[in-house]
Amino acid sequence: MSAQPQTQAQGPNLGMQVTTFENPMGIDGFEFVEFAAPEGQGDLLHDHFRKMGFTAALRHKTRPITIYRQGGVNFLVNEDPDSFAADFARAHGPSACGFAIRFKKPGDEVLKTVLGNGGEAIDHKADTKAVDAPVVKGIGDCMLYLIDRYGDKGSMYEEFLPVQGAEPNPIGFGLTFIDHLTHNLYFGNMQKWSDYYERLFNFREIRYFDIKGAKTGLVSKAMTAPDGIVRIPLNESNDPKSQINEYLDTYKGEGIQHIACFTDDIYSTVEKMRAEGVEFLDTPDTYFEVIDQRVPNHGEDVARLARNKILIDADPETHKRKLLQIFTTNAIGPIFFEIIQRKGNEGFGEGNFQALFESIERDQMKRGVL
Repeated sequence: MSAQPQTQAQGPNLGMQVTTFENPMGIDGFEFVEFAAPEGQGDLLHDHFRKMGFTAALRHKTRPITIYRQGGVNFLVNEDPDSFAADFARAHGPSACGFAIRFKKPGDEVLKTVLGNGGEAIDHKADTKAVDAPVVKGIGDCMLYLIDRYGDKGSMYEEFLPVQGAEPNPIGFGLTFIDHLTHNLYFGNMQKWSDYYERLFNFREIRYFDIKGAKTGLVSKAMTAPDGIVRIPLNESNDPKSQINEYLDTYKGEGIQHIACFTDDIYSTVEKMRAEGVEFLDTPDTYFEVIDQRVPNHGEDVARLARNKILIDADPETHKRKLLQIFTTNAIGPIFFEIIQRKGNEGFGEGNFQALFESIERDQMKRGVL
């Protein structure tokens, strides 16, 4: 039988009090991220998602498309050689060729509004998309799917079948939803993309950072949708050797830099991923030696933080709203993943940006890029 439509339900713990505002289209979180790889390299995607605790839950009836699921996180692996995804992978290598935002309004109505607001249509036949849903042009010409998950037309997964023996809603290693999805941009394009999201979906800027490392720097503008859950930081750098421009050179264009997934227990999640072979960025021991001074009365197990190289941050006013996070090494081409647990903190680890930036620089130095 076909995969059943999913109905609107109580959402996951967000770990924070989100700020919401006028939401005329009913934006309601990320639905999925779609991945592709050049022919013969698909195992890279399957292997990595299994190591992260995902289960192959659904497969397309007639096309080589697999949906990996963990909690409310859906990752699509599209290996259809005649698809948009295949064309994208030929141009970019292993890549994130699309992502989906969920809406409470009908998809066709959302598409009409988005195109009226200046969204760019993608001229591709329906059978080149991973799922039957409206799309507009996203970052780096990827597909931005507009998903009506709660409508009466049935599920967008109608063409998929459950994988025999697979748990339909696997808990995996504890990931529950996509917390944010970061873009890397060519220098000078930040305003263009922030305007694009604001015009199409009524996004707003919530954070702005200017980070300087030992040798390079970047600026980042964090945008959020009206639901307070779809959050897209935008990065750019005018330094040709920065980690942003290394990504742009490797990826051959703008695109998704990393996908952050939320967990209610980052210690358990990271320890299980490490046991399966997921590699994370290193952080110097000196970072953990000063945690008590930087985040007083944090109440975390510093030894366990240090053992797992998990970063901690807190709001500068009270130090009570905390955030724990860690980043993988580059996993799919230049794309990496973030595991994040929020304990009242809406931010992105601003206090950790410097430490993270410097650890990525050290990795670049090891590889001879800097």
